[in-house]
Amino acid sequence: MSNEKPVGPPLPGWTPRPAPPRVPIEGRFCRLEPLSVERHAAELFAANSLDAAGENWTYLSVGPFPDLDAYKAWLARVEKGDDPAFFAIIDKGNGQPVGVAALMRIDRANGVIEVGHLNFSPLLQRRPAATEAMFLLMRLVFDDLGYRRYEWKCDSLNAASRKAAERLGFRYEGLFRQAVVYKGRSRDTAWFSIIDKDWPALRQGYARWLAAENFDAAGRQIKSLQQCLYPQ
Repeated sequence: MSNEKPVGPPLPGWTPRPAPPRVPIEGRFCRLEPLSVERHAAELFAANSLDAAGENWTYLSVGPFPDLDAYKAWLARVEKGDDPAFFAIIDKGNGQPVGVAALMRIDRANGVIEVGHLNFSPLLQRRPAATEAMFLLMRLVFDDLGYRRYEWKCDSLNAASRKAAERLGFRYEGLFRQAVVYKGRSRDTAWFSIIDKDWPALRQGYARWLAAENFDAAGRQIKSLQQCLYPQ
């Protein structure tokens, strides 16, 4: 009878993963560019201002910003950072910056990385470019950089973010109670993840969804992302 205790599976040849490169990432509907005050601030502020009530900022740790100068000051603090590494989401139809996303909590030794600081202006919400932007970051993380785990975390009360995570293929893992204090209030954090073993099937589903034949002449999807990720 063996007295050996169980351990996790071996990872022969594992090495720390590279840091995300600060280069543009091209898609069909959108392009991700390293965030820049000079190139992106004014148009992003204008796009965000279409959310007149400022609801997009409710569950973010910053904002809303009272004016363009305040927004520029924040962008200037974060644009050169490596963690979080911020990207502007550019609508390829007109070249306008319409949203922001970041790769953060970058754990190169363990191959873990989180997507966060998501702020999709009304010009990006519920558009194909919004979904494609998330796919482009997943592809970078898993295919190009070889990470093992991709995380999504949000305020447990943020129903829209929780729904988005599940729609995009993340799996709910649990609730971290009283995990964060922000904007003078307590946050329970909901955790979601995709791991490398999930990714091949999800990548095929995203390819089905992004295919030209899945969109009609008006640019409307024919099959939903869920139908493409989990075909019957």
